[in-house]
Amino acid sequence: MIFGELAASPADAGRRAGFGTGRDDTVLQEWRNQALAMEAAVGRAVIGQAEPIRLINIALFARGHVLLEGDVGVGKTTVLRAFSRAIGGKFERVEGTVDMMPGDLVYHTYVDAEGRPRIDPGPLLRHGEELVTFFFNEINRARPQVQSLLLRAMAERTVSAFNREYRFPHMTVFADRNRIEREETFELASAARDRFLFEVRMTTPTSPEVRRALALDPVFHDADALIDSVEAGMLPWTAMNALAALVQRQVSASEALQDYVLELWQATSTPVRYGIRLDGVDMDRLILAGVSPRGISALMRAARVAAWLDERLYVTPEDVQAVLRPAFLHRIFFTPVYALRQAEIAEALLGEMVSRIAAP
Repeated sequence: MIFGELAASPADAGRRAGFGTGRDDTVLQEWRNQALAMEAAVGRAVIGQAEPIRLINIALFARGHVLLEGDVGVGKTTVLRAFSRAIGGKFERVEGTVDMMPGDLVYHTYVDAEGRPRIDPGPLLRHGEELVTFFFNEINRARPQVQSLLLRAMAERTVSAFNREYRFPHMTVFADRNRIEREETFELASAARDRFLFEVRMTTPTSPEVRRALALDPVFHDADALIDSVEAGMLPWTAMNALAALVQRQVSASEALQDYVLELWQATSTPVRYGIRLDGVDMDRLILAGVSPRGISALMRAARVAAWLDERLYVTPEDVQAVLRPAFLHRIFFTPVYALRQAEIAEALLGEMVSRIAAP
């Protein structure tokens, strides 16, 4: 750990790390080195997923939640466990089921060995403020009431239970959806999806070398051993909120870059204004709702982190474009006639936006 022993509170951790002491540039460089080392360590454990790993790294330092998309068995859980080990703090995973109720996240009831009923804290509460990584597997199997409770925890990082308020100031929520089976599933509402900073897609690797290694090399057949290969506690999790705030303060965006981002934002609502056309699509009847103000804020937070990881203290159009799809794809909503082609049309729309709107 590069900053020595950390204090218990985030504020003390930030002071120990040098925030606000005139050492900001040095601190940012040291953290960047550690962040890139963590990314490389996770990349050695889960091969063939360089882009999703970079995007998850960006989300962690932008302090945003992530919705994972991908096929079964591509390594989503392994990636999250590897990041959790590198950062430290507590990791929790829950499985979405149709019979899950909101209380299942808050408390656990059982009968003890003496036959007496007992109530213990559930997965959201049992670790208190030490909860850092919370993974909700197959979130669309859980009922809307459960999703709503999770939304509050994501937005406010608090939950009220047992006549008190529980805080999770360091928590990042990751969730994935079952895309194969449609029975007994509840699609996420638009407001729910908008709470996620990114929607990250993890697909089966196409590289022949990676596929051969995954299929035939015994090293990649033991997920626990792969996770153990990642150094524990590479980053002090109690200081990450302070570091994230420092990155947002120190990484600048020029007026020209800001104008470019605002044009991209406007194009999500009125693409015709920018001469954007898609084959087989009535552009005047396509958009139901464009990206929200929360979405454009998420884009800029992520772009600043992307610039910092690339050793710059200013944002370039390439930084914006690197995070545009994961930040915008799930935030553009189409009219019902085009909703079934959401992923295909949204990809094409964003591609046209990038090619038609001039970058500074």
